[in-house]
Amino acid sequence: MMLYLDTSALVKLYVQEPLSQELTAAVDEAEAVATSLLAYAEVRAAFARARREARLSPQAYRHIVDAFVEDWTCYIAVEVTDHLVKAAGELAAARALRGYDAMHLASALSLRDRVSSPMMFLAFDRELSVAAKREALHIHPLGA
Repeated sequence: MMLYLDTSALVKLYVQEPLSQELTAAVDEAEAVATSLLAYAEVRAAFARARREARLSPQAYRHIVDAFVEDWTCYIAVEVTDHLVKAAGELAAARALRGYDAMHLASALSLRDRVSSPMMFLAFDRELSVAAKREALHIHPLGA
């Protein structure tokens, strides 16, 4: 099974939060992990904010950045195209989503339509998970 992670899920893989251990287990069980190419910048920004707000020590910050950069090469990153951006715009309007959330949903839908293996969507953002379910994506139980 392929597992699509939005930014909230990716951050939870590296910064200890509630459900981080369960998420790590789900990622370990997945055949592949996918996300939007945009997630790289979003995740790095989230890490930097946690550091600025002193929720991460300098050492912890460097450790999670290094781990994320190394792991990024193993993730399937859905490319951002003109078609994808326009689809995200439609989803943002139809499902009342923020821009980057709409990009994640459009990316997951695009990927689902191109792969033959089963895929689950995982976000720790209620509105995004509800929109994904309405678009007939299978929602991972952790994000339901």
